[in-house]
Amino acid sequence: MADIETNLVRDYLVGLQARITDTFESLDGQAKFLTDAWTKPPGEALQGDGITKILEGGAVFERAGVGFSHVRGPKLPPSATQHRPELAGAPFEAMGVSLVFHPLNPYVPTVHMNVRMIAAGDPGAEPVCWFGGGMDLTPYYGFDEDCTHFHRVCRDALAPFGDDKYPRFKRWCDEYFFNKHRNEPRGIGGIFFDDFSEGGAANGFALMRSVGDAFLDAYVPIVQRRVGMTWGEREREHQLYRRGRYVEFNLVWDRGTHFGLQSGGRTESILLSMPPLVRWAYQHQPLPGSPEAALTDRFLKPRDWV
Repeated sequence: MADIETNLVRDYLVGLQARITDTFESLDGQAKFLTDAWTKPPGEALQGDGITKILEGGAVFERAGVGFSHVRGPKLPPSATQHRPELAGAPFEAMGVSLVFHPLNPYVPTVHMNVRMIAAGDPGAEPVCWFGGGMDLTPYYGFDEDCTHFHRVCRDALAPFGDDKYPRFKRWCDEYFFNKHRNEPRGIGGIFFDDFSEGGAANGFALMRSVGDAFLDAYVPIVQRRVGMTWGEREREHQLYRRGRYVEFNLVWDRGTHFGLQSGGRTESILLSMPPLVRWAYQHQPLPGSPEAALTDRFLKPRDWV
């Protein structure tokens, strides 16, 4: 790679996965992460390995999945060449950590985080390397304090890389995590970046690390504030209904899901982001003025949180 060793990126990502799962296993206090190390079998076009860690049926998290993957393939899939048509059909190497946590308590928001690196180029040529990722929060019940905290941590993680990064990546997140068929954001946003190579590979790697390292500070305090709140059937039904919108985005619009499936990735690992339970209701509308209605009326509106 141009000015960074692949093994350094891999070591960081494996370590990040371990730090996150150790923290949330302690926070849950009941369930443990199942570790599933995998290797693509010989003869398949896509080669590589990974570690899928998943916790289910916990006291805090109904499902929490954290996946690491490192794969190589002979041809970049279309989802990865939208902004780099000159690399269409080039061999590639990709690695990353992706997570989604689905809490049991409806007052605790779902969270997603992803950091990744892709390098591509024809044999014998210097590979082109870029980074991507971000994190975003999907509450079922809105709290200004939580939204402000999450965005403040995101802003501070990007501050060393220029004052333009947070506003730019926040806007990118608002535009990306959007269910166009519903004309509705998936959540209250956060930050998102893709195809990032500004300042060279070392700078891209540093930015990726800063985002990954900020995740625990962004999410853990929110979980701790909300996990003790009392909830019942009404809140649960609302949570399951809103999870349906999460599933719709992941399957219809998400480039990461499309990349994994189009490149021949491991389906079980790609779809670990799916919630264990979900519901849809025809023409469902929350009662006007209710906390459930406040989610869409007030919180699912792109705004400046910090």
